[in-house]
Amino acid sequence: MNRAIEIALASEHEGNLPIGCVITLDGEIVGQGNSAVLAPQYNPGRHAEVVAIGDVDPTLWPRAREMTCYTTLEPCVMCAGTLLLHGVGRVVFGAHDVLGGAGCILDHLPAYYDEGGVYAWDGPLLPHRCDPLYQRADEAFEDLPVGRSQWSE
Repeated sequence: MNRAIEIALASEHEGNLPIGCVITLDGEIVGQGNSAVLAPQYNPGRHAEVVAIGDVDPTLWPRAREMTCYTTLEPCVMCAGTLLLHGVGRVVFGAHDVLGGAGCILDHLPAYYDEGGVYAWDGPLLPHRCDPLYQRADEAFEDLPVGRSQWSE
């Protein structure tokens, strides 16, 4: 999680949301990513988890159930689904996302995921370090022209 926090801080420094993610296998980082939603241009699909998944060597995916995703913020529905479909065995998050975290949907997944498909979902881990990152991400997102305030209009 410490490396994910470092990535989140670097992401914020580069003008993106302060969210970072690493994927590990056998205690080694095999993929990492930062939020790339805001820069170089707005792209709502470039979440840290999606970027980290893209960084994993494709030859490692047969061992996905042994992988752990450490992310500074509870994954959203898109990222949770992507991690599930890739077969990642465990997700550990640093801060609860009270506005968009997907933990609440895990009990409502289709029955065909019951046979080993639903990963372990653990968190928050290090909330004293990750909650401030979440607060800054939420504030930055609110300032976007496509932020939450537009949805309620």
